[in-house]
Amino acid sequence: MNQSEICPRFEKAIGILSQRWTGLIIYQLLSGPQRNCTIKDAIGISGRLLSERLKDLEQEGIVTRTVYPETPVRIEYSLTEKGYSLEPLMRNIEKWSQEWIEKE
Repeated sequence: MNQSEICPRFEKAIGILSQRWTGLIIYQLLSGPQRNCTIKDAIGISGRLLSERLKDLEQEGIVTRTVYPETPVRIEYSLTEKGYSLEPLMRNIEKWSQEWIEKE
């Protein structure tokens, strides 16, 4: 592939993944379907921002939203096949950070 074919896709991918909290949301969902409150508590994001990011990831086909018709309604978020395909990338970032990023 020449540079003109790869750059727009790479730029879009970086744009998606570089949004604040997006990487942490994807990383959190690697362990399986979770409710909004579980994700929120695990990573420390505000509810409004989490909802916004989940909608963005859903539009990109990375996350799927499942509504269970119970009382009260239960909603779970999980990674799609496209989302799970990011696992090697996330694991490599995790490994790199453990080797090269010092604890604060």
